[in-house]
Amino acid sequence: MLYGMLTLEEMRARVERGEIETIVLGFTDHYGRLMGKRFDAEFFLANAEDGTHGCNYLLIVDMEMEPTPGYKYANWEMGFGDLHIAPDLSTLRVASWLDKTALVLCDVVDDKAHDYVPVAPRSILRRQIARTAELGYTAMAASELEFFAFDDSYRQAQEKGYTGLQPMGWYIEDYHILQGSREEKFVAEARRHLKRSGIPVENSKGEWGHGQHELNVRYAESLVMADRHAIFKQCLKEVADALGFSVTFMAKPFDTQAGSSGHLHFSLWQDGQNAFKGDKPLGRVAGSDVFRWFLGGWMAHAAEMMVFYAPTINSYKRFIDLSWAPTRIAWSYDNRTAGFRILNSGAGPRIENRIPGADCNPYLAYAASLASGIDGIINRIEPPAMFDGDIYAAQQLPRVPRTLEHAVELFASSTFAKQAFGADVVEHYAHFYTKEVEAYNKAVTDWERARYFERI
Repeated sequence: MLYGMLTLEEMRARVERGEIETIVLGFTDHYGRLMGKRFDAEFFLANAEDGTHGCNYLLIVDMEMEPTPGYKYANWEMGFGDLHIAPDLSTLRVASWLDKTALVLCDVVDDKAHDYVPVAPRSILRRQIARTAELGYTAMAASELEFFAFDDSYRQAQEKGYTGLQPMGWYIEDYHILQGSREEKFVAEARRHLKRSGIPVENSKGEWGHGQHELNVRYAESLVMADRHAIFKQCLKEVADALGFSVTFMAKPFDTQAGSSGHLHFSLWQDGQNAFKGDKPLGRVAGSDVFRWFLGGWMAHAAEMMVFYAPTINSYKRFIDLSWAPTRIAWSYDNRTAGFRILNSGAGPRIENRIPGADCNPYLAYAASLASGIDGIINRIEPPAMFDGDIYAAQQLPRVPRTLEHAVELFASSTFAKQAFGADVVEHYAHFYTKEVEAYNKAVTDWERARYFERI
């Protein structure tokens, strides 16, 4: 068992010694935020299997926690009843960045149906993992998350209107050890707390923006990795908050700097071996039929799955040519301008999808990836030919959707999405993202005032 992970018996011993007093029960909402409750440790141990209840409006609220009309799952007419928050005890761990606290991630369960709530993000991923298992495979995955770090606290950032913030680094720091050292006051603490909380850390490095960093954790089975991704973001925000700093996982916080990605790496395994490994040539790599078809399906459905990779208005500001973010749906071998990048090692090939931003909900992004790859295997979808060269200059290649509004239209009308996730889930999330578009369209921005106030 990884350092920081706990069994119930181990936690009971820590509680008895006074080392743990609080248990956080959490699940992600549609935005990827952790929602839940804090429990007294003794009470949790006496009722660990029971979990708790919460209001089902948590799966229909907007960013401001306002219940949004128009959902079938929960609404004012139905009275906003309970949902069951069921702890997955395999995720129980020390939350070392919090005082005397443990954390357990939860599934959202419908007490009446005695099943996972279909529209909950973790439920959606569970369904795709089950479909992958039916084909005889285990999906292994990893997220590469980038973020910007600031010397301002979150409260100070809010009081400044999130403008004029002081980044921890003041020039491009990609792989730059000196600039990275300046950020160790925060990043080193984040690495320590992740490691002590059951999330094995590989490395961290400076990125292309001012104060932009990347911290990588060890790959794992896809549900475990999605959990790590969610806890990673929570940990970094809370560590920054405690130290008087702030971080953002916005996809594009500044129009003059690079955006922050959430690259996803996948491979399928069978009987302890990478099922992507094989000797059939594909461009400048070789792999199995499963590898080729998974890539084909992942690419074929990328545009209609875009809302799960790029879920906010801001997400689409990241897709700018020559910005390190992919703008075309193409694949290549070890080419960072490609939407899909193939990497090869002794264990065999893996596929990196470079389209998602750091703002993606990991459960939804992973579910979209698996659903697409599975469809590729089942229907033997061939990928296009490998592209060699500067993909930014290849105007003939299909482009990623340019706006969230366009992406929602593709998702809502997708026959594939309805088959993979269920029509009710597609309707639910299409409504969610449509409301995000509507909220933005009603807002007056600083850009508009700066551009039009005097000169229009």
